[in-house]
This record gives sequence, C-alpha cells and structure tokens, in this order.
Amino acid sequence: METSTGMPAWPSTDPQHGNIRLRAFRDEDVATVIEMSRDEYFPAIGSLPGNASPEQAMEWVDRQRNRYREGAGFSFAVAEAGTDRCVGQLGLWIRELEKGRAQAGYGITPSARGHRFAASALLAALEFAWTLPELHRVELHIEPWNTASTRTAELAGFEREGLLRSYMEISGQRRDLLIYSALREPKA
Repeated sequence: METSTGMPAWPSTDPQHGNIRLRAFRDEDVATVIEMSRDEYFPAIGSLPGNASPEQAMEWVDRQRNRYREGAGFSFAVAEAGTDRCVGQLGLWIRELEKGRAQAGYGITPSARGHRFAASALLAALEFAWTLPELHRVELHIEPWNTASTRTAELAGFEREGLLRSYMEISGQRRDLLIYSALREPKA
C-alpha cells in the first residue's frame, strides 16, 4: 500500500528477526546516538557529527524520522527484541524503487557488537523489503577492509558481486566499495 506521497506504507508491524526488531526512532534513543557519534566510523559515513552533544544527537534522530516523509526511505532504530533498547540504525533507501532497487546501510553501537544484531536487522529488513512488490534487489556497499560487515552481509544471505573502484568519498578520500546484493526469490 502506498501513501499519498507515493511512498510505500511504513510497516504496520515492526519488522523482527531473531533478537532484534526494527522500529521508528524515539527521543529516548539519544543516548545510543551519542554512543554512535563516538565511534570513529559512524560520523564518517553519514550526517551524525562526531562526539555529538545531546542536542546534535536529537537533531540526528529527527533527521532519521524525516527520511520517510522526505521520500528517501526507511530509517529504523535497531532494537533488542526483549528490552526494546536501541543498539543501532538500519536504513532501507528506496530512491530507486521504480527501477526495482534499494540500498541498505546499517551500524551497531560498539557496546552491542558481537551479538549478530546487524545480521538479524538485515534479515528483518529483507523480510519487509520483499513485501514491496516493485522491489527485486537490495544492495549493500561495504569498504573492503570491513571484514565484520562483509561477514554480516553473508550471514544475512547477501552475495558479493564485485568491487566498485573509487566509488564514494568518505572522510575526504575516494574509497573503493564492495557491492553485495540480495535478490527476491522468483515465484515457483
């Protein structure tokens, strides 16, 4: 179902897989966002300032809530299923939905890593993604040095397709990125 803006509807039930669920960001997630801002990589790849103040963290939360309204896609808080504690963020960006493609990106706070939250979040995102009839492919872009992220992608069933040389500027430098994808299973 689409909204009046042409966006697919926000999921009526939070996507869930294993030990996580994907939900909208809440004001109380600011503490997690502050932890994310202290990680060296989060600020390098997005709009979260490094060592964010509580006000800057709240502004980032507001930007995540607006991603859907702007038509960019779905920015989910990754929350532990049992406690609802936010442990990271996952975006499903659908700017290329009319071409059958979406991109996903994710990050888990340093204190919550090692519990396969990211793989569960990706699996939950894929389960939701395949409810969008026009979507046939979800892509991930991962820096080659990021072996934890490549393992996460593979655990979630994504397949490596190749290397995109000098694909994106990150922290002022052109970077190579690996491309991974998950494809909708054809109907039998």
